[in-house]
Amino acid sequence: MSTAERHRLIAQAVQDAGAATVAELADLTGASEMTIRRDLDHLAAQGVLERFRGGARTLLLRGDEPPFALRAHEAVDAKRRIAAEVASLITDGETVLLDSGTTCLEVARLLRGRQVTVMPLSLQAIAVLGDAPEPTSLLVPGGRPRPGEGALTGPLTLASLSALRFDTAVLGCCGLSAADGVTAYDLDEAAVKKAVIASARRVIAAADGTKLGRTAHAYVGPSTLVHILVTDTSAPAHETTALESSGTTLRTV
Repeated sequence: MSTAERHRLIAQAVQDAGAATVAELADLTGASEMTIRRDLDHLAAQGVLERFRGGARTLLLRGDEPPFALRAHEAVDAKRRIAAEVASLITDGETVLLDSGTTCLEVARLLRGRQVTVMPLSLQAIAVLGDAPEPTSLLVPGGRPRPGEGALTGPLTLASLSALRFDTAVLGCCGLSAADGVTAYDLDEAAVKKAVIASARRVIAAADGTKLGRTAHAYVGPSTLVHILVTDTSAPAHETTALESSGTTLRTV
């Protein structure tokens, strides 16, 4: 088991149970208790959980968004396939608005060096594209980064979006369903996603199968605002069928 896989398993176990001891996690993963203690210290530093003597407890309430540091290790292969498909849909010369999130970060890596103009909405993607070789052109928005996330939100971000128009917006989804539309965990982030959709001629949603059929509490808009959905084969068939029926073009990788 890789370190990343062990971290994911530990974080999920602590989240599901609310708390777990070092001994329980050692039995679960097959790792030594010394290794588990180091893992817990690392995950606590990333804001994934809270340490206590002999174990750890979750910091997430039911329905909370898992932290970026944890999501970055989930469904990595699927996110990279999705990102590759999204990048193939973007042609040279386009202006691209790139949402925050781990899948959109993979898209940023693939756009680096392409003949495109990109405005990313996360500190992580800005860092990836900050020293991109020509002919890539980078636009940096204003805004306030969400702690632990790096996603830019607030009035300065909204002002940046309202001042510009883009050929394509690559939208990250916390939740997407035909019934409840596009949703986000955070109200400020939902406001940014609404502005992202309003600023672009074409909206491509990049979402792995775990996001489909999920509903977070902050409403962004109906699923019909998404022109193209790029997802992976783990997506629920009934959900993708419903989204296609509502007019969204589906790309499964």
